[in-house]
Amino acid sequence: MIKRIGAVTALTLMLAACLLFPGKFTSSLDLRKDAQFSFVYKGEIYLLALSKMAGQSASGNAKFAAQACQDDEGKDRKCSASEVAQQKKDWLDGQKAAAEKSKKDSESAKAFLGGIDPSDPKAAEDLAARLRRQAGFRSVLYKGDGLYLVDFAIAGRLDHDFVFPTIERFAMANAFVQISRRSDGSVRVDAPGFGPNAASSPFAAMMGGMGGMMGAGESKDTAGNTAKMPVADGVFSITTNGTILSNSTDEGPKPDPMGQRLTWAVNPRSPAAPMALIKLGN
Repeated sequence: MIKRIGAVTALTLMLAACLLFPGKFTSSLDLRKDAQFSFVYKGEIYLLALSKMAGQSASGNAKFAAQACQDDEGKDRKCSASEVAQQKKDWLDGQKAAAEKSKKDSESAKAFLGGIDPSDPKAAEDLAARLRRQAGFRSVLYKGDGLYLVDFAIAGRLDHDFVFPTIERFAMANAFVQISRRSDGSVRVDAPGFGPNAASSPFAAMMGGMGGMMGAGESKDTAGNTAKMPVADGVFSITTNGTILSNSTDEGPKPDPMGQRLTWAVNPRSPAAPMALIKLGN
């Protein structure tokens, strides 16, 4: 029972620490000297916390099963009626404590998810509808088990920092791509969500320390079944006519009709998350 309560707590921390994971995708960013930019992401996004919290809610259908009693020599024996009654009382007390804890954590989850109840079967589609209302999301299709297929494209002027994805009313969400402006006219592009493997993030280590829920690319549900963690598999590229000051590619910039191109293959074998420092202006 303690493991179950710990699992619920860890899942609530998941909401705060690392909510989103890319799956199969293609993504591109174009940066112009005049600070015009365009960004595209087409592919899968996993809302892992939504999936896991919903699964946790559904795990409350357990039934009592008496455990074997043991004699003085440590051998199994038939339990007395009073021993079975005590086992059931302890089990019911544990179920009640877990239900109260789950209810509190569900309320916390709703706060992180902007009022969406992750235990509601309609939650996933409600979130899809919310995304469709946001600028840039040209299509959002829910595929089940926390997986969304999205087509996102946006363009504008970099007179502000940029982060993808953001979700209306979410308390926070981890970034796939972020662009930070500097006072000298350069911009730094980081793609922490496209790092070598989402399961190797500090968040995963935290989860691993809280009940061993996650191993190398795996997680376990409350029934102890092994489920694969989402694995990023895609390509991220940057094109620009600005000056590339620094980048984390192995091969550096390549000529492109748009100026220069940086390309990263994103998968568990990637050596580092994409990063580039680019000077805009003349």
